[in-house]
This record gives sequence, structure tokens and C-alpha cells, in this order.
Amino acid sequence: MNNQIFELADRLKVAKDRKKELDAQVKETNAEIEQLDSQLSDMMAEQEVERFSRNGSTFYLNTRLFASPVAGCRDALMRALKDNGYGSLVVETVNGNTLSSFVREQKAANADEIPAWLEPFISAYEKVTVGVRKG
Repeated sequence: MNNQIFELADRLKVAKDRKKELDAQVKETNAEIEQLDSQLSDMMAEQEVERFSRNGSTFYLNTRLFASPVAGCRDALMRALKDNGYGSLVVETVNGNTLSSFVREQKAANADEIPAWLEPFISAYEKVTVGVRKG
């Protein structure tokens, strides 16, 4: 092997290690942001301050509602939405990882070809990457 391969491998390893460090910093920063956001919003609510400006930034209370189906009740929710005239909210989806796995299985069972019935409906490509592990 030539030195270019080793140089690229070393650079890839350094970049992946740097990414791990940055991911850890982002995780820590997100936790700090969540804690500070909670403390500030609580304090603003307690003092009945809806908005204020400081150092060129405006801070304001923002309320958002997040909803999801109760565990095990997704199908019942979909049925209830349809039964009550809100069927337009119901969207069928296929998880991307599940679809990729299915296509991989179909290719394996069909001489490395996507079946003709499926091919017009999907876009598939393969990406080659270099894995790095310790040891």
C-alpha cells in the first residue's frame, strides 16, 4: 500500500474522532440550553413577563403543544380521526430504514436486481464508506 492510503486513513480517523468530540459537546450544550430555557421561562412566568429585550435580542415566552398517539393506540386513533371526518390527517408512511432493508432483501432474492414491480416506485443507490474501529 502507498502512503496516500495511510495519510487518508489517518485524516479520516482524526475527523471521526473530532466529530465524536463535537457530538458530545453538542449534547452537553443542548442539555444546558434546556435547563436554562426551563429556568428562564419559569422565572418569566412567575414574574408575569411576556417578553423583554436584552443586548439586542428579544426574549419571549412561546407555548407549543406536542401530541402523539398513546402507546398501542395508533390504529384506534387513525380510525377515530377517519370516523369523525378528519381522515385527511391520516397519512400512510414507510420507514426509510425498513424500506431499504426490504429492497436489500428483494435484491438478494432476485439475482441482485430490484423486482420489476417495485423498481418504478423507488429510488435506490448504494454508498460505500470506510468503517473505523479500535483495535
